[in-house]
Amino acid sequence: MSKFQQKTQILQRFPRACLAIALVCLSAPLAGCGVDRTVTGSIVDDDVRVRHPIVLTKAATNLDIFAPANHAGLDTVSKGQVREFAQAYRTHGEGQITVLVPAGGASAADAHQSVEAIRHELSAGGARGFISVGSYPVADPSLASPVRLTFHELKAKVATNCGEWPADLASGSSVEGWNNRPYWNFGCAYQSALATQIADPRDLVGPRAETPADTAERTRAISNVRKGGDPGTSWLTKNSAISQIGN
Repeated sequence: MSKFQQKTQILQRFPRACLAIALVCLSAPLAGCGVDRTVTGSIVDDDVRVRHPIVLTKAATNLDIFAPANHAGLDTVSKGQVREFAQAYRTHGEGQITVLVPAGGASAADAHQSVEAIRHELSAGGARGFISVGSYPVADPSLASPVRLTFHELKAKVATNCGEWPADLASGSSVEGWNNRPYWNFGCAYQSALATQIADPRDLVGPRAETPADTAERTRAISNVRKGGDPGTSWLTKNSAISQIGN
């Protein structure tokens, strides 16, 4: 009897259940390799909104007023600045308004004389509430020292500090730069500029409430539809020749 026939007889003696178990054991390592290839949880999120998120925080709004010399009031420019500051406080501010005058220096006397005028302009601008008057030390008495107005409001800002470089861009001494990922500071300036341009930080959290509908405009559109016309607005544009401009 040949060796091939002997092996065939041995295999025929094994039950079919043993063969099934053997096949399962042989296929287990292959199945494990397939599972490893589908794992994607280790991928790093490099979105700038994740690295440099915009957050809402309470921050100070400041205004420096340089009081005119030998004058108890304020000039026209300063009056306009204080009134605009008061309007911003009325719209977005909270808490008290703090007025700090310089303690010492050449501008101290003029600054103290302008406090009452500042109070008057704040009231004229619509600011209502408590006004705290204090002082701050002057670092260099030879320089002009302003009167500083401050209040706190809700602002949007980037949670991280721009300009930080925690890793070497060139990575000359390591292989850290070989992963083809954006550098850490990338997108921080863009996020900061976007946060600065937000008029109302609450718009980043949710939409505003709907305003009442324009009844007259809605009635006009419905009337045109009923007549078979176009409900849109017709804009008449009058073009002028370049040669006629300035004549």
